[in-house]
Amino acid sequence: MTILDEAAARLREAGVESPRAEARLLLAHAMGVPREDIISGAAAPDGAVLARFHEVVARRCAREPFAYIVGRREFFSLDFAVGKGVLIPRPETELLVEEALRRFPRRDEKLRVLDLGTGTGCLLLAFLKERPKADGLGIDLSETALGYARRNAAQLGLAGRVRFLRGNWGESVAARFDVILVNPPYISTADIASLTPEVAAHEPASALDGGNDGLDCYRRIAPALAELLSAKGCAFVEIGEGQAEAASAIFKNAKLSVEGTVTDFARIYRCLVMVAVEQHLRPKRKKQL
Repeated sequence: MTILDEAAARLREAGVESPRAEARLLLAHAMGVPREDIISGAAAPDGAVLARFHEVVARRCAREPFAYIVGRREFFSLDFAVGKGVLIPRPETELLVEEALRRFPRRDEKLRVLDLGTGTGCLLLAFLKERPKADGLGIDLSETALGYARRNAAQLGLAGRVRFLRGNWGESVAARFDVILVNPPYISTADIASLTPEVAAHEPASALDGGNDGLDCYRRIAPALAELLSAKGCAFVEIGEGQAEAASAIFKNAKLSVEGTVTDFARIYRCLVMVAVEQHLRPKRKKQL
């Protein structure tokens, strides 16, 4: 039995999906080579590499997320640094970026972008990468998450167009923004334990737990959201499966108009698109960050 066979068997026993593929990827990570070199047999592990490989396989068998082990995750075709204490970007969250880019199609448009609960910064940074005249502000309560967001901004060459500040949603923000991106916790507390071990045991509960009905964060965000939007502004908010109607009602009661609801490939509603009601009647706010 080869080392890959042995690792794949251990991963399979631990309940990891695609154990053979992950064994190859973990060996490539331990060796610091592309996966293709493992498949072709172009690279041979030495003793130090084998020790690293056994360590990362053990971590994966404990159901630590693969992204935490390798320290990165792709989002919107960009590489983002991730690790313990920050939510791992999900493919379905890319819908928010896609819809925001569709609503603001001009690459040369000057836009102010706000990302509430920024985490790794993936939403904000992916949008800024596509809109070179835009600048952004990311807010998060977690210093760990903000550290990753700043690191990702620097790696993507965007540090000059973005700021990251510690805060509780939009409470400390007084400016107006053209694009607001929000991916809040929306899983009900009772459902957390039923998630995969990678999520339930390793990812930060503060980025997952949406309270008894999963809607607590929407209730916290909604009152300030209309006041944060510019006259042309749109907010793009991720929702969980089955939450479209209830979340829409919360935002409508906070002087927001739901202009669209975007579905993913499985036809599940994932994103609310909103504008403020009667934006032009609101007085300008004086204080700005």
